[in-house]
Amino acid sequence: MKNLIAKAREKMLRAVVTVKGIVSDKSGSGMIDLAINIMISVVLGALVLAGLYLLFGSTILPTLSEKIRAMFNYQG
Repeated sequence: MKNLIAKAREKMLRAVVTVKGIVSDKSGSGMIDLAINIMISVVLGALVLAGLYLLFGSTILPTLSEKIRAMFNYQG
């Protein structure tokens, strides 16, 4: 029983040391910055596309279809 507890404790200590090493390592910090920049770009792009979709649906397309109807219904 003591041997089992000692093995479990040893594995736990190894895991703690490994996690501390990974967390304190600064070599991947550039990748995290890059990932955050990409995510921000995707979100901003989605917002721009949603705004354009709203603009086209409510303003541009109705006006365009109105002008096309007026052009083909020319009575002059």
